[in-house]
Amino acid sequence: MAEAERTLVEKLEALRVEHRDLDDAIARMDQGPYVDQLRLRRMKKRKLQLKDFIARIESRLIPDLDA
Repeated sequence: MAEAERTLVEKLEALRVEHRDLDDAIARMDQGPYVDQLRLRRMKKRKLQLKDFIARIESRLIPDLDA
């Protein structure tokens, strides 16, 4: 595995962990008696950004079959 590819795999794993942690935090916040709607919205937006970053990296890691 090339160094650049290894770096992408490490970044991908870090993003997945952050996404999973954010998902857990959002679920806990939703269950609480008081929900800060602004904070919840920001967390959900960040989660979507992470999902997009993850998809881009996964796409870059897929070998080019045309080559």
